[in-house]
Amino acid sequence: MKTILAAYSGVLKGTGCSILSALQDLSVAFWPCRSKMEKQLQVISVLQWVISFMAMGAACTVLLIYMFCTDCWLISAIYTAWLIVDWNTPKQGGRRSSWVRNWTVWTYFRDYFPIRLIKTHNLLPSRNYIFGYHPHGIFCFGAFCNFGTEATGFTKKFPGIKPSLATLAGNFRLPVLRDYLMSGGICPVNKNSIDYLLSCNGTGNAVVIVIGGASESLQCAPGMNIVTLKNRKGFVRLALQKGSDLVPVYSFGENDAYKQVIFEEGTYWRSLQRRLQKIIGFAPCLFHGCGLFFGNSWGMVPYGNPITTIVGEPITVPKIEDPTEEMVDLYHSMYIRSLQCLFDKYKTRFGLKESDVLYIQ
Repeated sequence: MKTILAAYSGVLKGTGCSILSALQDLSVAFWPCRSKMEKQLQVISVLQWVISFMAMGAACTVLLIYMFCTDCWLISAIYTAWLIVDWNTPKQGGRRSSWVRNWTVWTYFRDYFPIRLIKTHNLLPSRNYIFGYHPHGIFCFGAFCNFGTEATGFTKKFPGIKPSLATLAGNFRLPVLRDYLMSGGICPVNKNSIDYLLSCNGTGNAVVIVIGGASESLQCAPGMNIVTLKNRKGFVRLALQKGSDLVPVYSFGENDAYKQVIFEEGTYWRSLQRRLQKIIGFAPCLFHGCGLFFGNSWGMVPYGNPITTIVGEPITVPKIEDPTEEMVDLYHSMYIRSLQCLFDKYKTRFGLKESDVLYIQ
């Protein structure tokens, strides 16, 4: 009897081991599929942001006009009326949503490149700040992910500081897109909006301005370290008027997201880009990434190169309601030196050579 029980027990043990082994083999077999699915979700999350930024406003405007000609005209009328009432909200701090900023889709967005946020110094919640973000790149992926979402944990790294990424004011005149942007804490890059955040919204505010803007996007390409800054002094004057500290921010890898055809100054195509930039507010760049299904083809999907954003040391700025040109130049030169030091200190840690130089134009 004991012999039979022992034999039966051995069979059960053997069966259990076989089942466990089979399950382990099964999980290993399915793991590549899971990994591939995560990669696809990452691509979709990035592509939806690119398409939303480029086409959502125009598509929703056309849809709103079209609905006025259908049986759904009442919906369009109600939304249009609400849009008129809500018109000044973007200039008055916007309508930030913690729920939207913490969407899971932004973690996939972050992991596609991946994007990292590096803190170098503490920021005091009792002060307001102007972050100067460099470089622009094509779509400012690092700026959006770090300051327009919580994917990289900004509020945990900088407790008590509320970031507001500033972008083209024209985006906030487009239906639906304006609400989408405001939900991430994104605001118009105009005087009224920034004045409100730095003067009427208490302390602990950090307005993130991409200093180089559209002009800088025309110079971005893999391996290029060029920022447009020499003649950009408005943000320094504003910092002095509001007594807000200046913080240089540099994103290594921002220019590696797309490849761009860069036309030389003086050529017809460069002149056309400049002219269109003045008319529509942004520079039409001729760029490409990789394809949606094949990595070696051309498409709108950015290349998955790492983007590392370094938040530098704040420059303490006094409050001067009417700063002189000399004072503006002084703090502007201090800012340039601080940005240069930030770049030189971290460049070799994030893929650049010691001989690489940051060109400031």
